[in-house]
Amino acid sequence: MNHEPALVIQRVFAFPRELVFDAWTSVDLLPQWFAPSGCTLHVERLDVRPGGGFHMCVRSPAFDCWTVGTYLDVTPPERIVFTSTIADAAGNPASPASQGHDPAWPAETLVTVTFVDRGEQTLVTLEQSVSETLARRTGAYPSWIDMLDRLERQLTSTRR
Repeated sequence: MNHEPALVIQRVFAFPRELVFDAWTSVDLLPQWFAPSGCTLHVERLDVRPGGGFHMCVRSPAFDCWTVGTYLDVTPPERIVFTSTIADAAGNPASPASQGHDPAWPAETLVTVTFVDRGEQTLVTLEQSVSETLARRTGAYPSWIDMLDRLERQLTSTRR
């Protein structure tokens, strides 16, 4: 059994916590940043509330990456906890290998995002239940970094 700690990424945004939280929960804002550069996000379903869920696809030039998930905790503007499950286009859970992912990637991960108020800044901590080593090897880690960069640019452009 792998006992390596979960992937943890922290980023400080120069924006109020409510604004940063909204970018994670708005069907209008999420597609603007929640995919790595060169990819787009298609939102089939988004219901951000405890017990709600999502069905989304990150479309890259190489392949489509469908996921489904359930929101376990949504506490505005402090915390979002959701499962992220590899799926097919119909929203059925699928094995990572069957969808073109590294077979070592878990079929489901737990993602916890916290938002700490620092006045006009917000500390975002993202934790995913996968090892950092695997996340770096599969490209998930640099994808998260890229998406957080895109979020910062999106927040900057909407504030102008």
